[in-house]
Amino acid sequence: MWIADGWKDYEVIDTSAGEKLERWGDYILVRPDPQVIWNTPHSAPEWKRKNGHYHRSNKGGGQWEFFDLPEQWDISYRDLTFHLKPFSFKHTGLFPEQAVNWDWVRSLIQDAGRPIKVLNLFAYTGGATVACAKEGAAVTHVDASKGMVTWAKENAAASGLSDAPIRYLVDDCVKFVEREIRRGNQYDGIIMDPPSYGRGPKGEIWKIEEKIFPLIQLCTKILSDEPLFFLINSYTTGLQPAVLSYMINLEITSRFGGRTEAEEIGLPVRGGKLILPCGASGRWWR
Repeated sequence: MWIADGWKDYEVIDTSAGEKLERWGDYILVRPDPQVIWNTPHSAPEWKRKNGHYHRSNKGGGQWEFFDLPEQWDISYRDLTFHLKPFSFKHTGLFPEQAVNWDWVRSLIQDAGRPIKVLNLFAYTGGATVACAKEGAAVTHVDASKGMVTWAKENAAASGLSDAPIRYLVDDCVKFVEREIRRGNQYDGIIMDPPSYGRGPKGEIWKIEEKIFPLIQLCTKILSDEPLFFLINSYTTGLQPAVLSYMINLEITSRFGGRTEAEEIGLPVRGGKLILPCGASGRWWR
């Protein structure tokens, strides 16, 4: 398992009964987590000092209950800064477990010794975008949500990257890649963090089990002649690490050589009691 254990401003304090107790900077949140199927005593005192609690509904969805929580606040990871705010379906605008992938792509870009162009698909609020840009990469950031793209710009500015070569696009990721093929544009690194299910800006339906492999095939056509890395992240239960590895090997390793690895990613729980699983990632590099 790849563990995001480099955080100072974030930690999972405790887990119990379908929920995780987290510290996001100075604030304590309780949020649902489907992996937490055990019920243990609430021994951590922070359970009683929470600033926000997302209550899941039996009918689907849920709602926040707030206790002295600001509308927005910042946390940092190494030299990156992110704006946080609680919004629909329990999210805060950041997936902290992805820090393990940010560190990986940064090290590759840093060691490349040449200009690197990166495409970040389903790029959300730009965690991977600012990580790559911090190492000097030129990044194309694509997401179907205008609000998420605006948020990514704010995170880049907060990280001192207002003038970095980042191109922000509100677009359907598949259609964007198809147009890039026709335009002849190429990238040295591709990152994708697709949802299990979603809709594009014009209502395009995305189902990961149906769409992910054809998208990987399309992306091989916009990799440069000397690609540096390819990264897929998945929160979908059916896409286990072995499945990610197989798809990457089939379409990328077979063409470019290099190395492929896939693992679960996770977050440490305070006190070393547990590593909380948070999806899986597949990586290719050379």
